[in-house]
Amino acid sequence: MAAAAIGLSASLMLTACGSDDDKDDSSDNGAQGGSGAPKDATLKLAVADYGSGDGSTKAYWDGVIKNFNAKYPGIKVDLEVISWDDIDKKVATMIQNKQLPDILQTGGYADKVADDLLYPVKDVMSDATRADLIESFLPSSSVGGEQFGIPFTSSARQMFYNKDLFAKAGIAEPPKTWDELKAAAEKLKAAGVATPYGLPMGSEEPQGEFMNWFLGNGGAYKTGDKYTINSQANVDTLNWINDNLVKPGLTEPNPGTKKRAEIWTDFYGGSAGMVNGHPTMLPQLKNKYPNINFGTAPIPGKSGPLTETLGVADYVMAFKQNGHKDQIKAFLDVAYNTENQLKFQQDNSFVPVTKSVMTKMAADPANEKLKPFIEMMPNAKFYPVNDTAWDVISPKIKTELGAAVGGKSPKEVLDQLQKAAEEAVKMQQ
Repeated sequence: MAAAAIGLSASLMLTACGSDDDKDDSSDNGAQGGSGAPKDATLKLAVADYGSGDGSTKAYWDGVIKNFNAKYPGIKVDLEVISWDDIDKKVATMIQNKQLPDILQTGGYADKVADDLLYPVKDVMSDATRADLIESFLPSSSVGGEQFGIPFTSSARQMFYNKDLFAKAGIAEPPKTWDELKAAAEKLKAAGVATPYGLPMGSEEPQGEFMNWFLGNGGAYKTGDKYTINSQANVDTLNWINDNLVKPGLTEPNPGTKKRAEIWTDFYGGSAGMVNGHPTMLPQLKNKYPNINFGTAPIPGKSGPLTETLGVADYVMAFKQNGHKDQIKAFLDVAYNTENQLKFQQDNSFVPVTKSVMTKMAADPANEKLKPFIEMMPNAKFYPVNDTAWDVISPKIKTELGAAVGGKSPKEVLDQLQKAAEEAVKMQQ
């Protein structure tokens, strides 16, 4: 998250085949022990680190494991924290070598479902814990009506704007419509602001920036079961962006090559008036750029502010290979309790994925800046991550969409992406 989002690879340390731990539960690994407790075993847990580099991810999971072992001392948990930059390659290697963890926290999961590697969530999470998950995540967490992904991190989107630059340009309030956004950008430019509106359509996350826009014009990547990347609504959206922002010079130069992190740096430095962003910007602004007087507001749509938001989530998934269904269920019920989830979301400024944590965070005055993101989450719309074709088309969007704001015909770009999506669907079938 996204995901970000946003917004969790070093090789996974796997227990050698034939170790004492494996021998202890080599038969009927999922069986329960006395008094209904899961049988003693060793769980392999692999989680993503989003690049903090300060050990906080490991410290968090060590705390979860400590809480878990207080209740289940006989179930050992081997933790490996994997760099976000490497995790996809590492997981692919694990799958190829048939050396899978029991529990994995990362991005996509649909390809694992297609390979029949995962437990359905109903088999590895209690009814009470599943009922606490926010419902808006369920469509993107399910394949064929069955939930396989468990949302763990999430983020929503809002517009960030520089209040001091707005005041300098004589703008009384953040824009609510596209036309108001254009008018505000023109005033910011006249006031000498280098980048009135930051439009990151480079290779980092253009699919997110574009979705922020087409949601305000009735567009979508998919409509029902079919990809509609080149819909008239999507083409019209890109044409409007080009004609009203890019060509008049109201964005940064060459937005098709500008990455999200770069435009956020411009905002932190006070040279960008408006950008779309997610909650991870909040601690950055608070701790590193306290002099930036900023506000957030719903992202403008064609005729009014968005009532839906781009939601990005990363997921937990449970693998069947080692047969530790009951032990996984016990662990996930602890990992997703209110105490552990609240700590993770608060520490990382993520939007909650459970109702109980959402209630607590929304009621806490310390989360005043985060609250608008929290309140948008029940209406979030997600990428079609439950479709294996998305794994093919998403990288193409990242590398090709920027051309649509770099001089190439938006319709031609979207037509090419639509064709790639349809071909990807056929290959998956």
